[in-house]
Amino acid sequence: MGAEERDIIMVKPRREMVLNILKKGQRYDGRALDVYRPIEIQKGVLSSAEGSALALLGKTKVLVAIKFGELTPFPDRPQEGVLMANAELLPLASPRFEPGPPREDSIELARVIDRGIRSAEIVDLKSFFIEEGKVLGMFIDIWVLDHSGNFIDAAGIAAAAALTDTKMPKVEDGKIVRGETTGPLPIKAKPLPVTSIKIGPHWLVDPLLEEEQAQETRLTISTTENNVCAIQKGGGRLTAAELEERVDIAFKRGAEIRKLL
Repeated sequence: MGAEERDIIMVKPRREMVLNILKKGQRYDGRALDVYRPIEIQKGVLSSAEGSALALLGKTKVLVAIKFGELTPFPDRPQEGVLMANAELLPLASPRFEPGPPREDSIELARVIDRGIRSAEIVDLKSFFIEEGKVLGMFIDIWVLDHSGNFIDAAGIAAAAALTDTKMPKVEDGKIVRGETTGPLPIKAKPLPVTSIKIGPHWLVDPLLEEEQAQETRLTISTTENNVCAIQKGGGRLTAAELEERVDIAFKRGAEIRKLL
């Protein structure tokens, strides 16, 4: 029996156990319901990338690297550069992650991070134009190295930090000059995802793995300093009042994390 099959079997007893703890006003690690685990950020950890960062959210660890390449623009946007995100859940991070084709949750992770950055319009893709038929492509590669819960927010923190570390490549005669840069990547904001889960009547921010395995609803809200730029929901229903409350929490916690960048 694989790890995922065991998780399915254990959902109900695990949820009951977590609910019993929550009824006492407690969490596994003693945090309040709306408080994050300790966050550590290291920038510039990969010399081979134009930008990089390692983020630790409790014991969850995510590495993000940003690189540039020369691409053909999309036909409907011939004057704009290309932004692409890719995520890998490495087998060393969790026994639940196995080698092979991209998992559904790795595809979702890449999309959530991509949507938050793209919707916030923090990068002027028109500035990536090189010449007719050629633009810069910016690739955001995400690796989950250790998983103890909430790799979405850890990835969002690492991606935001990597963007602030990114240098624009030098371009001459229509080609990137490797190893040479022209200055920092101009970014207009720092989008960050804040993930909450619901177990019974309780909403928890930054869930541990044990809490994720008991969740009924998951909601990730990405914000900039002033706007909601993306929302991703999984699982059951939520009310309009709950959504408004989660948005307020996302702005509050996002502002706190943004100070660390």
